[in-house]
Amino acid sequence: MKTFGKLFTFLVYLFLYAPLLVMIIFSFNEAASTSVFTGFSLHWYGELLNKRQIGEALQNTLILASLSSITATLIGTLAALGIYHMKKKAVVKAYMTVTNIPMMNPDIITGVSLMLLFVFVGKTLGMQDSLGFGTLLIAHITFNIPYVILNVLPKLRQTDPHLLEAALDLGCTPVKAFIKVVLPAISSGIVSGLIMAFTLSLDDFVISYYTTGSDFQTLPTLIYSITKKPVKPYIYALFSIIFFVILLMLVLMNVMQAKSDRKNARKNS
Repeated sequence: MKTFGKLFTFLVYLFLYAPLLVMIIFSFNEAASTSVFTGFSLHWYGELLNKRQIGEALQNTLILASLSSITATLIGTLAALGIYHMKKKAVVKAYMTVTNIPMMNPDIITGVSLMLLFVFVGKTLGMQDSLGFGTLLIAHITFNIPYVILNVLPKLRQTDPHLLEAALDLGCTPVKAFIKVVLPAISSGIVSGLIMAFTLSLDDFVISYYTTGSDFQTLPTLIYSITKKPVKPYIYALFSIIFFVILLMLVLMNVMQAKSDRKNARKNS
C-alpha cells in the first residue's frame, strides 16, 4: 500500500511538472523545433535579450509589482494591527470574512468588477481614458492586501503582549515601543507578505487584462498577445526565467518562515 501511495504521488508530480521540464529543456534547443532537440545552445536567451518590447514590458511589470507590493504591505500591516487589537470576536470574524473574499473570488470576477468601477468613476469625473497605470496599480494593491494581512496577523498573535506593556512602562512612547518590540517580532511575517504580494503581482494576468489601458502593458499581457501566434522558442526562455525567479522567491520565503518558526520554538522552550 505504501509503494502504491508513493507511485501515485510520483505520477501526480510528474503530471504537474513534466510540461515545465519540457519547456525548460527546449529553451536550450539549438534549433527552432519544439519537438526535436538538436543540441544545447543559449541562442534563444540571447535573442530574448534583443527583444525591446519584452524588455519594456518586463520593466513595467517590475515597477508595478514593486509599488503594489510595498503599498499593500504597508496597508496590510496596519490592517493586521487593527484587527489584532479588536476586542469583540464577532467583529474580528466579520473583518476576516471580508479579508478572505478577494482570495476566494475567481480572478475574472475581481477583474471585471474593478474594471466596471474604474470606468464608472472615470466617466463620472469626465475622464477620456478611465483605465491606465493608476487603475492597474490600485487593482494589484487590492488583491495583494489580504495576503499580507494573513501573513502578518499570525505573527502578531505569536508575540507576547506583555513585552509591549513592559516597554511602555519603561518610558517608551507607543511608536517607539512598536518599532523596538513589535516590529522585530513580526518582521518575518511582513517580509513573507511582501514577497508573496510581489510574486502574485508579477505573474497576474486576468485582473491586469481588465484593469489596464492601452498605454501600459505588463509582461503577462504581452505574453498573451504573443502566444496567439505560433510560439517562438525565445518565449520558452522567457517562461523558464520567470519560473526560476518565482521558485527562488518561494524557496526564500519558506526558508525565512522555517527560521522564524525555529526561533519561536527556542523562545518557548
